[in-house]
Amino acid sequence: MLVIVLENVPPRLTGRLAIWMLEVRPGVFVGDYSQRVREMLWSQVERDLGEGNAVMMWSSPTETGFDFMTLGPNRRIPVELD
Repeated sequence: MLVIVLENVPPRLTGRLAIWMLEVRPGVFVGDYSQRVREMLWSQVERDLGEGNAVMMWSSPTETGFDFMTLGPNRRIPVELD
């Protein structure tokens, strides 16, 4: 499972992701792709983000069952606490 959430991004980026993924709500894209495709999609997000924000979450064999990355000036930066 792969989820990408976008805020305040140019329309060309949402259009590009809509080609690959299903937009279930404005700015929320869902799909099921390999690591290679996930990295390609994230590189497009990085390139076309503009002043917006993005978070990408995917299924992962971790304790929580998922992993994520963030990008943009208003992003939340993950912190590991014990």
